[in-house]
Amino acid sequence: MTAPLRIPFPVVDEVSRHCVQDEEPETVLIEVHLPGEPDPGRLRKAFLEALRRHPRILMREAPRPWYRRRYEWELTDAPEVEVVSFPPPGPGSLREARTRAMTQAPPLTASPPIRLEVVTAPGDTESGADGRAGAATGTALLLTLNHTALDGPACLRILATAAEIYGGRDNSAAAPPVRPAETPRADAAGMPSPWAPPARVSRGTPDPHQGPRRGNGLLHTELPLPHRPKGSPYTVNDQLMVATALTLAHWNREHGSPIRPLRITMPVDDRPRDATMPIGNGTRLVEVPFHPEELDTSDLPALLHRTALRTRALKALPRPQLGHGAALLTAPWAPVAARAALTRAVRRAAAPWTSTTLLSNIGRIPYPLDFGEEAGCAHAVWFSAPARMPRGLTFTTTSTAGRLHLAVRWSRALLGHDDGTHLRDLFAHHLHSTEAAP
Repeated sequence: MTAPLRIPFPVVDEVSRHCVQDEEPETVLIEVHLPGEPDPGRLRKAFLEALRRHPRILMREAPRPWYRRRYEWELTDAPEVEVVSFPPPGPGSLREARTRAMTQAPPLTASPPIRLEVVTAPGDTESGADGRAGAATGTALLLTLNHTALDGPACLRILATAAEIYGGRDNSAAAPPVRPAETPRADAAGMPSPWAPPARVSRGTPDPHQGPRRGNGLLHTELPLPHRPKGSPYTVNDQLMVATALTLAHWNREHGSPIRPLRITMPVDDRPRDATMPIGNGTRLVEVPFHPEELDTSDLPALLHRTALRTRALKALPRPQLGHGAALLTAPWAPVAARAALTRAVRRAAAPWTSTTLLSNIGRIPYPLDFGEEAGCAHAVWFSAPARMPRGLTFTTTSTAGRLHLAVRWSRALLGHDDGTHLRDLFAHHLHSTEAAP
């Protein structure tokens, strides 16, 4: 019998594996709303076939002796667990599925480290793991993945393949928007020092919590896409970045926090979106800085223009996914148990320099996610990125069917549901304010 193929953990996977916490599991949730109801048997079959067409997702963490110097993924020929489930429909079924996504990560020890829950007739009117969301009829597909192994864009590719198999229609990715070619530049002298500790998100009023798994809070909302005048030197992503910075500056002022520069982490994904897309954790992280004085201004056109220059310059810089330090920590110079303890110690020591928050803008969903006549095309898609401390707050955005879908996710150790609602409202307000720029 042939031994299973083994692949050493990439840098991102290993750092994440070292820092696993059951209290706040690092999951990514993709929630897709369809107007109709797919057939359960056909959907399960289509999704399993999609996994087989992308075999890199069929993996588990290989068992290892204590002295092994690397973690390894072991590829399997087929799923070892039931990946697709259909919870009983009811008034709280969507809320309960979201809560599971925030508190229970698919295990790494069984292939694949994902699960798909299909909730029919969600029936909720707002959105949130603590609250209410979704269409009154139709179907919500909730794809939860363990972020140690996979990221959201890769699993969206899997879901697009499943839609194509199920509906029999082309679900190829649309061509990305064409941007005018120019040499990115930014005024490095005008940026805050990377050595200065950035502002932290001020503590709100966390909800009382019982039990060992605190998890994250989550709120989904749908907003109009922000208007951007034709020929603007900035993109919608820049508007979202400015709205995030203004939201956090506003929140911290309300809570009397010390005035410090903000740094906002922004994932960048350069992978192709077709069937050749590499499956795994493929994004790299850059940090966009803001001076406090920049955010205390009514000159939003200038702020948007500076932000556009920064984001373009940062995206163009060649840089490892997690920076050069992570590559040193994951070099196999000692057993993984020793390096894990060192990585956790470095993470605790570096906490004051961790960015203020993360804005993950997936952008326009490139796939139709067309499940055929009976189920229909996706009319809403939400992503939510992990919000573990010390950041404790993330904003994730997508656009589908001409609407912006925003997920606000927070650590329950830092914020409560009312805080999440207020931050959502602040974000919507400041995003609208970016439209006024000529």
